[in-house]
This record gives sequence, structure tokens and C-alpha cells, in this order.
Amino acid sequence: MPTPRHHLNQQRRRRARADAPAPATPSAPAPAAAGERDAGPGAPVGVLTGPAPRTRRRPAAKPVPEGAGAPEREEGGGPAAKGPRRRVPLLVLCVLTLLLGGFAGWAQSRAGALRDDPARGNTALTDPARTSEVKGRTAEAVAALFSYDHTDPGAFEQAGKDFLTGRAVEQHRTLFAGVLAQAARQKSVITTTVTESAVERIDGDRARVLVYADQSSVSTAGAPKPAAGGAKAKAQERAQDQGVYAGAMFAVDVVRRNGTWLVENIDTFGR
Repeated sequence: MPTPRHHLNQQRRRRARADAPAPATPSAPAPAAAGERDAGPGAPVGVLTGPAPRTRRRPAAKPVPEGAGAPEREEGGGPAAKGPRRRVPLLVLCVLTLLLGGFAGWAQSRAGALRDDPARGNTALTDPARTSEVKGRTAEAVAALFSYDHTDPGAFEQAGKDFLTGRAVEQHRTLFAGVLAQAARQKSVITTTVTESAVERIDGDRARVLVYADQSSVSTAGAPKPAAGGAKAKAQERAQDQGVYAGAMFAVDVVRRNGTWLVENIDTFGR
């Protein structure tokens, strides 16, 4: 029969078993999530995501020898790709420089040829205002120099002073030497009108003008009364009433002196 001491020992053993920690039982590892790899023993485990993935280390870059160029890469944006892109603009600039240099040389030679061309130096082709000025002054000079009125011989002399210079003074006197004597005797009125003119050239302060003019000469001297029925006398009287008309073509060389154009030479083409 158990004694009280036996019951006391039995209670002590029960308390000892109750206070002792329970032995750890091995448990199966939790399955890894999709796409996750086993991190191996001792790897930290996340609270929600499970084991942390391994990080793959890149191999260390090999040292580049001193003086060697940068490593080439085949992918876009690397040094191998940027090299050709940088060379293309340089080549384009070189080509443009050569083209512009050649064009500049051609333009300069062309401009020199145009300046040396006599036609380009003719202001009559490029300056309408100056051409009109020369034509107007020439028409005024010809009308005054080649017209004569026996009632006002002083106007003819004054025209020579106003419009002539150089050898044209003697040329004009020679042309009118015989005409003036006859005009004074017949009391003639000679009128010259420029119908057309053309400026052949203008070179600085000199110009040459081709002139077309109409000239009329009318005598106002009273003719003697002819005998009755005289056919010759009637013809002479009719000719004096109608006057004499003729056309003329000649050229004048004019020069600009003191702001005005003066006739320097009269060319009648050998007539």
C-alpha cells in the first residue's frame, strides 16, 4: 500500500515533467514561391516573401592597359557606336568647306570677267536715267546748233558757245561756212528737229549718240516779178513758198563738263 511519501514523490515527478520544455520536433520546410530560388542554409527569410533571392555578382572588369582606347561595345550608345556618329558630321563639314571654297573662287573669277567685259562697262545699258539725260541734252544741242534764223544770227553764235567744245567748234564752223552766206542772202530760216536718237555708249563722262534729224530751209526773200506766162519763174516761186526739206543722220560725241554735256565731236560719216 502506497505511503504518503510515495504520493509526495509522485507529485514531484509530475511537476518536473510539466515544467520541462517540450522536445523540438523537425518540421518540413515551407514550399518556395514561384520564381524563387533556395537561398541555402542560414539565408534570411522574409516575413511575407519567403527566402530572399540570390544576387549574381558580375565578374570584375579587366584592367585596360595605359594608352589603349576605350573598350568597344556593340550595343547602341557605347563608344563603338558614338565613334562613327561623330565622324559623319566632320566629313560633312569638310565637304561643305570644299564646295564653298570652290564656289567662292568661281564667283570671284566670274565677277572679274564681267567687270572686264566692255558691254558691262557701258552705262547706257544699265543706267536708264543717265541715258535719258544724255539723249535730252543732245537733242537740245543739235536743234540749236543746226538751226539758223536770218533775223536772229546772234542765237546761232550763242548756241556754238553753249553746246560746243574741243574740235567740234571748228567742225561746226566748217559745216555752216557756205550755208550761212546763202542763208543770209536768201533770208532763209533753217530749222532742225531730232526725230530719233540712240545712245551707243556711255563711258564715265563721255558718250556717243547716233542722231536722226529732219531739216527744213525756207527762204523769205521776195523774188522778182516774173514775166507773164513764164513757167520757170512760177516754179521758182512755188519752190520758195514750199521750202526745202531733208533728212540727216550723223553721230556726236559728248563730254560732261561742269555738270553739263557738251558736243566734242561731230561725225557725218564722211559726207
